[in-house]
Amino acid sequence: MSTTHAQNAPTQADFGGVGLWQTPTARMAEEGELAFTASHAQPYDRYNFSLQPLPWLEGIFRYTAVSNRLYGPDSLSGSQSYKDKSIDVKVRLWTESRYLPDLSVGARDIGGTGLFSGEYVVINKRFGAFDASLGMGWGYVGGRGDISNPLSVLSDKFDTRPDGSSGTGKLSTNHYFRGPAALFGGISYQTPWDWLVLKAEYDGNDYQHEPQHNNQKQSSPVNVGAVIRPSRNLDLSLALERGNTVVFGLSFHANMATSAAPPKLLDPPLPKRNAQAVTTTPEQVDWAKVSAALHDNAGIQVSSITRRGSEIVVSGEQDRYFYSAKAVGRAARVLDNQLGPSIDWYTVVSQQEGLSTVETSVHRQRFDELVDHDIDLSQFRRSVEQNAPTPRREQVLYSVPVHRWDQSFSFAYGQSLGGPDAFLLYQIAAVYDVDFHFTPNFWWSGAASLNLINNYDKFTYDAPSELPRVRTDVRQYMTSSNLTMPIFQLTGTRQLGNDLYGMAYAGMLESMFGGVGGEMLYRPFGQRWAIGTEIDWVKQRGYDQDFSFRDYHIVTGFVTGYFDLGYKDVLVAVSAGRYLAGDWGATLDVSREFRNGVRMGAYATKTNVSAQQFGEGSFDKGIYVSIPFDLMLPRSTLNRATFVWDPLIRDGGARLGRRYGLYSLTSDRDFDNFNGNLDKIVE
Repeated sequence: MSTTHAQNAPTQADFGGVGLWQTPTARMAEEGELAFTASHAQPYDRYNFSLQPLPWLEGIFRYTAVSNRLYGPDSLSGSQSYKDKSIDVKVRLWTESRYLPDLSVGARDIGGTGLFSGEYVVINKRFGAFDASLGMGWGYVGGRGDISNPLSVLSDKFDTRPDGSSGTGKLSTNHYFRGPAALFGGISYQTPWDWLVLKAEYDGNDYQHEPQHNNQKQSSPVNVGAVIRPSRNLDLSLALERGNTVVFGLSFHANMATSAAPPKLLDPPLPKRNAQAVTTTPEQVDWAKVSAALHDNAGIQVSSITRRGSEIVVSGEQDRYFYSAKAVGRAARVLDNQLGPSIDWYTVVSQQEGLSTVETSVHRQRFDELVDHDIDLSQFRRSVEQNAPTPRREQVLYSVPVHRWDQSFSFAYGQSLGGPDAFLLYQIAAVYDVDFHFTPNFWWSGAASLNLINNYDKFTYDAPSELPRVRTDVRQYMTSSNLTMPIFQLTGTRQLGNDLYGMAYAGMLESMFGGVGGEMLYRPFGQRWAIGTEIDWVKQRGYDQDFSFRDYHIVTGFVTGYFDLGYKDVLVAVSAGRYLAGDWGATLDVSREFRNGVRMGAYATKTNVSAQQFGEGSFDKGIYVSIPFDLMLPRSTLNRATFVWDPLIRDGGARLGRRYGLYSLTSDRDFDNFNGNLDKIVE
């Protein structure tokens, strides 16, 4: 019986991430894998979110419930058990070959309280159906501490590990790989049945140095158990750990990189080609009818249609298809049915809020040959051009008045996990959004939110803060009114040059702040970098999120560099400037976007605020996943669902949550995205 699937899908450990039971292995999941793992090993319940953004990088966000310890005093959190939050990372240094093993290095709890912090180095080698691991751990991973630290030969600083490990989420190198160490290792065995994997390990922890003086009896350092796989996306596990504790676990996992969208049954059908040759000249075409067809079928809200010799140029904002190539292909089909042989090229100029970002040109004859399967995609690729929009002499065939109103109605879900009031605080709200354009580049935006269901009657805790309360007053903003106005702002954009964009805005800019500000972005066409700057004067809004303000105000601003590394669509954004609480510092955001639009990323902010002033967590950090609805729905859409795991809400490192940003408005300049999905041009 084949075991290919099982060997390519390693199992998750109790702590999340690829591993055995308590111990990690050097293995990685397939890139793009997203997993939710829950395990119960008395007194710990662990809930883990694991991400595999790159083939050599694993990230984990975890909540741990300690059932025999209270969160705090009864007056604060009642009988709720203690909740711990942490972030882990593992990096593979080299991949297994015929003679060499996989080698990975990792760290647990680098961005949490530090209660379970530990580091490790581990190798793996496969022997047929057996996969063996051997590693050395420090901190919690090597809690047994029965061997001297081999790194002590480099410096006696490695002999001892500071008390409290990493403190409270502080990224400090003075504890990594410090103190006594312990060996760990084990074996996983893929049985002849694809649905069954057996695992055994030697644990590097003896549970006699547990956080919160919560030591556990260990009858045996060997943990054994089985993983049952009833389906490709579900693992169930049962193990005996510490020689005396039965452990249950489950893992839901899916590969977001290879997930394919369902058939778009609710999309309009492709335009049918005319049976007879068309002889109409551009001047004879009913362009109002064509404009309507371009919107209905290609999703383009046309602003103008012009002619450049033998080229027809359609300018407008595409508001339906996640893949811009699909809109271009459908536009070409619509135009092909209306125009005679005098036209050789079709060009679509992409616009966003009045800003022209890129023009995509398709050779008419070669496109027809592609549709007829006379040429393949590689041959057609040479007949597609993308250029920066530049003013040219053009014959205006059709001009559309400004599209004034846009409105939408949706439901929003918000939550807070791991707080003292309750493990889960949630809200479901109805949201009405409206935009009114005075000109293509100047518009008003508004949003109203009506609370429908929540459990905010339990929301009573305000986090302590030594900084201006720019974010930690979240409870008051969430509970003061059932009807709120998160957005009420005027926005204007302007193209200052071929590669230079500007934007100004004023009003209620987000739920907690209003004010005025502006942004500029230089994004040279065809380059993998951009640089922008923004500056805002903002004042704190009233808790009811109406037109009232509180006393606090500040000038905040940043310079941001964007760098597409040209490696697996990894984007690095580095921002430096002044944050809402008046602190100065920098934010690093690293993300990877897969071909289907799923984005995985992580961010961290460090400012001149001390760890003590910042409070628990020491600095702002988090991980996120953004999933296009297009990947889940039977109709095309540009909308996304974004999930952010931020261990704690604190005032340090807080930025203004602006509704619009120039980098996202100019996203069509990402030519790799278009070229990587050029096959969509025929759909």
